[in-house]
Amino acid sequence: MDHSKLAFPIEGLDDLISLRHSNPHQILGVHLTPRGVVTRVLRPDLSGLFLLRSGFSPQPFIQIDPIGFFEVLIADETEIFSYELELHPIGGKISRIHDPYSFLPTLGELDLHLFSQGRHHRLYDKLGSHVLEWRGVSGITFTVWAPNVASISVVGDFNGWDGRFHMMRCLGTSGIWELFIPGIKSGVFYKYEIRTLDSELIHKSDPYAQEMEMPPGTASVVHHSTYKFEDHQWMEARKSQNILRRPISIYEVHLGSWRRVPEEGNRPLRYREVAPLLVDYVLDLGFTHVEFLPLMEHPFGGSWGYQVSSYYAPTSRYGAPDDFRFLIDYLHQKGIGVILDWVPAHFPKDLFALGRFNGTALYEHLDARQGEHPDWGTFIFNYGRNEVKNFLLANALFWLSEYHVDGLRLDAVASMLYLDYSRKEGEWVANQQGGRENLEAIDFLKELNEVAHAEHPGILMMAEESTSWPGVSRPTYTGGLGFGYKWNMGWMHDTLVYFGKDPIYRRYHQNLLTFGFLYAWTENFILPFSHDEVVHGKGSLLTKMPGDRWQKFANLRTLFAYMWSYPGKKLTFMGCEFGQWNEWNHRQSLDWHVLWGEEHSGLQRLIRDMNRIYKGEPALWDADGEPSGFQWIDFNDVDANVIAFIRTASNQERQLISICNFSPTVRQNYRLGLPRRGWYSEILNTDAACYGGSNVGNRGGIWAEEIPWQGQPFSANFHLPPLAVMWFEVPK
Repeated sequence: MDHSKLAFPIEGLDDLISLRHSNPHQILGVHLTPRGVVTRVLRPDLSGLFLLRSGFSPQPFIQIDPIGFFEVLIADETEIFSYELELHPIGGKISRIHDPYSFLPTLGELDLHLFSQGRHHRLYDKLGSHVLEWRGVSGITFTVWAPNVASISVVGDFNGWDGRFHMMRCLGTSGIWELFIPGIKSGVFYKYEIRTLDSELIHKSDPYAQEMEMPPGTASVVHHSTYKFEDHQWMEARKSQNILRRPISIYEVHLGSWRRVPEEGNRPLRYREVAPLLVDYVLDLGFTHVEFLPLMEHPFGGSWGYQVSSYYAPTSRYGAPDDFRFLIDYLHQKGIGVILDWVPAHFPKDLFALGRFNGTALYEHLDARQGEHPDWGTFIFNYGRNEVKNFLLANALFWLSEYHVDGLRLDAVASMLYLDYSRKEGEWVANQQGGRENLEAIDFLKELNEVAHAEHPGILMMAEESTSWPGVSRPTYTGGLGFGYKWNMGWMHDTLVYFGKDPIYRRYHQNLLTFGFLYAWTENFILPFSHDEVVHGKGSLLTKMPGDRWQKFANLRTLFAYMWSYPGKKLTFMGCEFGQWNEWNHRQSLDWHVLWGEEHSGLQRLIRDMNRIYKGEPALWDADGEPSGFQWIDFNDVDANVIAFIRTASNQERQLISICNFSPTVRQNYRLGLPRRGWYSEILNTDAACYGGSNVGNRGGIWAEEIPWQGQPFSANFHLPPLAVMWFEVPK
């Protein structure tokens, strides 16, 4: 560059020209000098450039260097002025713009302070890209956290993906880079071009982007929501709900494979398309909530959403962000809650995303013993870094606030709690106290639950935690992690093992049914038959059941009725409710055609009837987490494979008896103890013909006899159908 053409010598100009300057605003834009006001512009695409001021003639810039560095001096001017630029592109059309380097930062000191402390709860309003009117000018503000780099540029379809156009400035020592670009609008594609301290050039999508390009594209998209929710009644009512004393029956859904459109290349339904279909189905079957497998953007569809690359953007596979808002709003207006799977335990190593974001470990630990997950080939978040913790905390609040979701189910919590999770000796690093607990992750989970419940009362915070870690669903002030619920993985495993046995051998495994009561009230439990149980060669729930075709369906009906009467909230993965034969495949629709078969439609009818009874019967849900809500009648008859128990509401006014015959033999005149005199109405029998059963039962109910039995003051002789569960309403 010919520095002799400059009005004044410029410190750092060579760094600017080589795109390695941390604060281009120090050079570019308008500056007051002893000789007047100088304005500088770096635009490599121009043949000419003019300064425009109200009331003055256009003032031409001098091109200092062919690289596109321009300068103009307004001599004797004593004040900074407002201006525009008239651009004369090489071979292009003349246009006018506001200079991006004439604007003050869009972030304040309070924002920077809260972020450095990890406590900026609405960080998503500040970092990322946002439509903004700044100093009376409309444009987009771009903000990204990337400390210890040489420089960062915003590149996109608005500047030819050329890093020379829009270099960002670093705000002090915060590691946050910022630039306001006037004149562009929402919908543009962009990335960050980062020059590392080692002179490596990398391109990254925006960690805080609220919309992403359709995979396999990886560009971020400037999103500005115009959606207006109409679920005010739902949201207001949610605030006063006691989540522990309410019926919760969850339908778990992988949105891309629930239903597809075979006429259009087997494409999945989009958010707005699926809304009325899913709502009608869920309402018909009586589920209270839908839980979606992760819908945050992810590059690999085969991860089912569990390897998230863009935590603030709903996947564009099914539509735009406001389309997803519509789906949630539609569910709420029909009285259905929405839970999202959320993955704060790990993230993929894809080069365009969070991994090695600034050229080295930023969101993750550098040491592979701490920063890499051996099972999934992913990176692990560094929960001890305030800015990373804030990224995750604000992300959880983002979905609760901006999308009105009713809860989050945290995936793989066990892997967050233990430093030696799935690691051998020598493959992990102990904490500062020499232990195996991840103290920083524990602190994060506690803070997350405290803040989420405080800001959004009535929500469901659920942990998929597979170990015996104490107090997962207990308040933090008692030493717990603060979740509302924990998935009961032990019950799920033991129950499936028991039901997988041929009935002739079940007598040797009765402990699988009773062991869970040793810890049944240590947590608030959700009973999950989730997607994990019907993939990777495990087969569908139906094929896990032993016996011939009739016995498989009878066993599955029995399994569900046992589950629905057992203490704990319910979760069932899509397809299980009608007995899909095939193992779940995320690339294709559920096998809806099997519902033409009577056994499948009968199973579905059973789920519908159980949900209806469940929601209307407080004995089945009001005291799930209390020993007073459950009482054994008999669990000792291992030879007959029969158990019976009483469920009781907290006020003791409502009771229900569940009798389970886990053998294929009809048990006639089977005496069981009963708590009260009177008529016991049979309100459910999984062997009813309408469900595909053999129609053995008790003709609608049975009278209690004044014969004490099994510690109860009354009893009766029941006819127990084969491989069936019966529910009886206890008289008042």
